[in-house]
Amino acid sequence: MLKPSYPIRTDRLLLRPFTPADLDALHAMQSLPEVTRYLYWGPRDRRQVQESLEGKLAQTALLDEGQALCLAVEIAATGEVIGDGLLFWHSRTHRSGEIGYVLHPDHHGRGYATETGRALLELGFDGLGLHRVTGRIDGRNTASARVLERLGMRREAHLVENEWVKDEWTDEVVYAILHREWSSRR
Repeated sequence: MLKPSYPIRTDRLLLRPFTPADLDALHAMQSLPEVTRYLYWGPRDRRQVQESLEGKLAQTALLDEGQALCLAVEIAATGEVIGDGLLFWHSRTHRSGEIGYVLHPDHHGRGYATETGRALLELGFDGLGLHRVTGRIDGRNTASARVLERLGMRREAHLVENEWVKDEWTDEVVYAILHREWSSRR
């Protein structure tokens, strides 16, 4: 079980639960084709983003396996919400989880995704006691692959045309890191 105390602070960011006031920032991100290019869904209108936000509002703790923690990523100095981070608890028995992140393209290339991923890995390993954490990406998403590699995750699988997404077969690449590997990097 994981009930973090918020906000979670990194060098430049705050990770915190979403609030209804985050609708505009979330819409600014989720409505962009370049943001949703490698996601399961396409650009969303305001109503769809509102529905997405309503789901995120309840995802503030991990009480049991099969649940996700979904956090707003905010620049600490300005209060601007620039993305979201996800920690999914796959299995209590296998002590496994998964991280994910989505950032507004105006903030790409500044290390924010890596900083978010690092905070999510700390939550998974130190907060939840996970043994193994994965990151799954579309095979074409080379920028996200570089983020996962910077986090010390190794590429374990390249699944060729394993999912039908947005009317096409897509490849999936799986990265992973074990708790002992994470600990040795710190």
